[in-house]
Amino acid sequence: MSTPKQFKIADVVADLTRGGMPLRFEAYDGSAAGPEDAEIRLELVNRRGLQYLVTAPGDLGLARAYVAGDLVVHGEHPGNPYAVMQKLKDHTKFRAPLPSELLTIVRGLGLSNLKPPAPPPQEHLPRWRRMVEGVRHSLTRDAEAIHHHYDVSNTFYRHVLGPSMAYTCAVYPSAEATLEQAQTEKFDLVARKLDLQPGQRLLDVGCGWGGMVMHAAREYGVKALGVTLSRQQAEWAKNAIDEAGLGDLAEVRHLDYREVLESDFDAVSSIGLTEHIGVGQLESYFTFLHDKLKPEGRLLNHCITRHTNRPVRTGAFIDRYVFPDGELTGSGRLVTEMQDVGLEVQHSENLRLHYAMTLRDWNRNLVEHWDECVTEVGLGTARVWGLYMAACRVGFERNEVQLHQVLAAKVGDGGGNGFPLRPTWAS
Repeated sequence: MSTPKQFKIADVVADLTRGGMPLRFEAYDGSAAGPEDAEIRLELVNRRGLQYLVTAPGDLGLARAYVAGDLVVHGEHPGNPYAVMQKLKDHTKFRAPLPSELLTIVRGLGLSNLKPPAPPPQEHLPRWRRMVEGVRHSLTRDAEAIHHHYDVSNTFYRHVLGPSMAYTCAVYPSAEATLEQAQTEKFDLVARKLDLQPGQRLLDVGCGWGGMVMHAAREYGVKALGVTLSRQQAEWAKNAIDEAGLGDLAEVRHLDYREVLESDFDAVSSIGLTEHIGVGQLESYFTFLHDKLKPEGRLLNHCITRHTNRPVRTGAFIDRYVFPDGELTGSGRLVTEMQDVGLEVQHSENLRLHYAMTLRDWNRNLVEHWDECVTEVGLGTARVWGLYMAACRVGFERNEVQLHQVLAAKVGDGGGNGFPLRPTWAS
């Protein structure tokens, strides 16, 4: 059923968008809304895009239309649509139409446009469908969630992350520091907080491509074991360890952290894993890490956090396209859970703005290597990554999300924790 001439798609979208249209919106029926002189334009090019917007109002519908190529951005590179995210961040929630408006919309769009098309292939199953595949945060379902995000392509990640292959928040020693300098500083800050010494044993859970494991072995003479649920990460890390000649000290296994049998580690690092654990599993998670430490051993937990400790649902776009089953909570909740399992929290540091800078540099890398990335993973997946990193950057800048490093110790029988009277890790 075609759209009647008197019914303007852009007018409806603008009317139902909270706060009005912050940029130019143009639709395939010839209608338009928003500032005529806007530097950035959104073009809805076909009926399928309209169906996405109508049947999933908000960030999910916009993401579906954009990833599928039905909603085209003019004036911004798809590898870094940061300016678009800045403008849309407060406008992706649509108000519910009044009954009279709803009747007009249904008549104008036609009932056929209210049938949702199949989502783009990059979209993961909704949470209720995932329940069929396994209990949330079971070993099987966690492995599938990790595979969805991390087993995209090592070559793709190399283009986006740079030589460090570090997919976690960097620590910029200065505003002028490069991404590689900042990632090295991140690993070294973790090592200093853990007070790593030659001959000690480190367990790095969720080790990614082995960056922390290799840094600890190379720079501190530590015997380091890393584990990851991503087979592609493990294969890359093993090769990198061999090439660096660190095989006598560093090891990476394709393994769930819950299946690590060794114990009595001097230190445990968890860099970017807690986001995948699930808030309801934090007690068992920190209990497991506590039990892996020897008395007076240290734990450094580095993860994305909420700006509040109140429960907040993950947005549909992030849950379906980026981190299936991912959950965030505030640093206060993390500290509480760590304390409740017997860990003594010594220090907490918020690196929120460092993550915004990290995402800025990842987007920059994606733009620089756009053609290679599209060749490697396809245009739709490349669009997902540009969109998600730019949106997350805005979130960190606006204090909607944060990044905390929390340092704790396993207290010995006599009350000792191994810490000096004052911190020693500051640069």
